[in-house]
Amino acid sequence: MSNRQVIRTSSAPAPVGPYNQAIAASGQMLFIAGQIPLDPQSGEIVGSGDIAIQTQQVMANLEAILKAAGADWDKVVKTTVFLTDLQNFAAMNQVYAKYFKEENAPARACVEVSRLPKDVLVEIECIAVM
Repeated sequence: MSNRQVIRTSSAPAPVGPYNQAIAASGQMLFIAGQIPLDPQSGEIVGSGDIAIQTQQVMANLEAILKAAGADWDKVVKTTVFLTDLQNFAAMNQVYAKYFKEENAPARACVEVSRLPKDVLVEIECIAVM
């Protein structure tokens, strides 16, 4: 097995977004803490009230951490997305989809939560295999 293999089966529901049913992976694991839309220079929240801008900043923060670890988006095997309102799912998903090729996208969970730190709209954590 390579260090990352997409698992698909017609015996389970097909993905309804930019993710896969499962990823089999081996190697050194990188667990990236949940990122919120904080600007790394100013420490201020980016895109107040705008889920697309907030998601873009979250993805930029995740990408910076991946790069610091010597990884990239192709190494990500699992993400968890936390939204304060599932009505924002489609707009978040549009931005999120730009970072992953559909055939190689990681497994994903997305849940609605009552509140996130600093009252942001989105937080995303991920696991990568190096």
